[in-house]
Amino acid sequence: MARMHTRRKGQSGSKRPSTMRVPEWLDKEKNAQWVEEKVIELAKAGNSPSMIGMILRDQYGVPLAKVITGKSVLAILQENDLARKVPEDLRNMISKAANIRKHLEENKSDYVSKRGLLLAENKIHRLSKYYRKTKVLPADWKYSPDQAAVLLR
Repeated sequence: MARMHTRRKGQSGSKRPSTMRVPEWLDKEKNAQWVEEKVIELAKAGNSPSMIGMILRDQYGVPLAKVITGKSVLAILQENDLARKVPEDLRNMISKAANIRKHLEENKSDYVSKRGLLLAENKIHRLSKYYRKTKVLPADWKYSPDQAAVLLR
């Protein structure tokens, strides 16, 4: 699929496992309880849900936490009150906009970055509208660039 603001296509990425059943090559000691404990341990270390999934995949050979536990990584974090208040994709866009803003303070005539900031903030507004509608964020939540550092904590 093409990108939203350019005519280029997106980068390729890793693919999810094709079947939703526990693979036979997975160690018998890696049961649902072990995976949940590992997810909680990695979250307490400060990792985001997507990073937790990558660590489980790359270091522990767990292809998909949902297959083994029946719950997604985010659901496990929400059960244990470890989920962040701002969703991860919105948080990443806010940090991107903050970095562009910091760059523009030093380089005021960088018009390419000004357009990049406009596109990033438009995407932030669309994501926040979606998350308010789905009640992930409170109805009165509003993005403001001067409070972006507070949102990233």
